Amino acid sequence: MKEQWIEAPRIEGNQELAAQFHMSPMAMRLIRSRAGESEAEVRAYLYGTLDDLADARLMKGMTEAVALLLEKIRAGASIRIIGDYDIDGVNATHILVTGLRRVGAQVDTVIPDRLKDGYGINEHLIEQAKEAGIDTIVTCDNGIAAAKEIAYAKELGMTVIVTDHHEIPYREAEDSTRTTILPPADVIVNPKQADCPYPYKKLCGAAVAWRLVEVLYQEAGVPREEFLDLAQFATVATIGDIMDLTGENRILVKYGLKKMAQTKNLGLRRLAEKNNLDLGAITAYHIGFVIGPCLNAGGRLKTAKEALALLRAQSEEEAERLAEELKELNDTRKDMTEQGTEAAKLQVESWYQKDKVLVVFLPECHESLAGIIAGRLREYYQKPAIVLTRGEEAVKGSGRSIDEYHMFKKLTEVSDLLLKFGGHPLAAGLSLEEKNIDEFRRRLNENAGLTEEDFKAKVWIDVPMPVGYVTERLVRELSCLEPFGQGNEKPLFAEKSLRIRASRVLGRNRNVVKMTLEETDGHAIEALYFGDGTAFEEERAGRREIDVVYYPDINEYNGRKTLQAVIRRYKFRG
Repeated sequence: MKEQWIEAPRIEGNQELAAQFHMSPMAMRLIRSRAGESEAEVRAYLYGTLDDLADARLMKGMTEAVALLLEKIRAGASIRIIGDYDIDGVNATHILVTGLRRVGAQVDTVIPDRLKDGYGINEHLIEQAKEAGIDTIVTCDNGIAAAKEIAYAKELGMTVIVTDHHEIPYREAEDSTRTTILPPADVIVNPKQADCPYPYKKLCGAAVAWRLVEVLYQEAGVPREEFLDLAQFATVATIGDIMDLTGENRILVKYGLKKMAQTKNLGLRRLAEKNNLDLGAITAYHIGFVIGPCLNAGGRLKTAKEALALLRAQSEEEAERLAEELKELNDTRKDMTEQGTEAAKLQVESWYQKDKVLVVFLPECHESLAGIIAGRLREYYQKPAIVLTRGEEAVKGSGRSIDEYHMFKKLTEVSDLLLKFGGHPLAAGLSLEEKNIDEFRRRLNENAGLTEEDFKAKVWIDVPMPVGYVTERLVRELSCLEPFGQGNEKPLFAEKSLRIRASRVLGRNRNVVKMTLEETDGHAIEALYFGDGTAFEEERAGRREIDVVYYPDINEYNGRKTLQAVIRRYKFRG
């Protein structure tokens, strides 16, 4: 894969702020590159609290939604929450049902089956609700793109409240003017509405639900501590749905991780134990790569109801059983993903290598894995990728994109070929008839608007810095930048022409390379590379010099601390 190492723009004037905040100029430079350059922005980044979140009532429709819900509760109306089958939808559903039951609502939940129902609310689920005597439907993490379905619910006489965070659908005319398409719900709560005054637009669906429960509790006189306890579930969803860890999301996640460290939720505790995680030291990484995939595994391979049941488990026995099952499902999912990824790569190498947008059809692949495999293709080829699978009624697909390609907009341009679609700039879901696959691929590639330069993976380097500058103090200061994730990545440093004094491949799967790197002045540091050790040594082919992009760390073993460099990217010299 072609790579471009790019140094981030240098930020001057760090000395004064560094002294003010009692840290090194280097750490301050890194913070300002993420937070903004002003003192106020730095302070908010380092010390922001939940009190700094915007007033939830600023969100368009929030006051009306809460008033309507309280009216329905007082009237004894039956309420049904319809969520989504992913980690965001499951946590949003849990937050809403907890909140509504706390204030006396007669409420139940439905999470669509990925295979039978597809994404979000549909006519079948609406008919089921009507037959069950449901008066009011509340969506979470879906609904904004369901204008036809919600119109049907209104025809049947039901009240509908949409809570969502996805992009607002639109129709584009020949003169490029856009007309938004909003569902005819009684109330819509989605910060991405054009006229919504809520300042932060990057909340996940569960965070929107969490803010709704905040206002609901305020109106019902429920102690604020109970609302705060739900922050951990909005945190899991924010990380798991790969939202930017900036602004309000960063504040929420920092607080939510602390809540998780002392959680009383039986399901989360058991799931952590099954994965050998210490909740007292939980990080965004653990949620993104361990907890999250387990919660998603139910919706992918069986039913997301299991993940919801885990979060709502009331006994140790139930939590133990569900945690074990979700862990096993995730292990199975990993194996199936590897098989599907290899099949997808084979198609690309055989037929689509020159395509700018990769559209791969894997008829037998479990449709729940399409998004993961698309992500793998996007990462491997540095191109937008869409993986299609054969569903019961139509071909379904998931796409993952690069920064230079707004996938939702591009799908809008070919919407005449699609039965259904929705998503974000970097991810989308869709369905279409099998006969239209080739035309879909052709038109996406004709209108891709991408150049060869766009296909170079961009590796942003915060600071070119000799490994000799790494100190324990710097490593400790870097912890102030956590939690790391989308939009707030770990700082990366770089150095050229390091000599490989020694190296060896470790691990049962030969997936760790341990080496000693030496600068020209003789200063040496231990370094680790996590990846294919065999491929690393083959590429090295005896060469002794290497350029590295790295993250500094401290290795603690038997009470001894050693500075080390964790290598993220490398290029051999010679």
